Amino acid sequence: MEEINMTFEAILPELKAGKKAVRTGWEGTELFVILQAKTTFEGDPLNPYFLIKTADEAYSMWSPTDCDILATDWQLVD
Repeated sequence: MEEINMTFEAILPELKAGKKAVRTGWEGTELFVILQAKTTFEGDPLNPYFLIKTADEAYSMWSPTDCDILATDWQLVD
């Protein structure tokens, strides 16, 4: 599979479709970002939110920074 760098605007529909993405510019333990679909918590609606998976931790909530939104080094991962 050829690795293609994408913008956040291009990767967002892929995340909404359930795919995983990462920035190649990240040099830490970041493995991928996913979008958790709308669900419920204690019977109340819970809006969709991003999660990040790292090599040394469990999933954590994630919000893209300005740098992440403007970056052009996003790639889909398996």
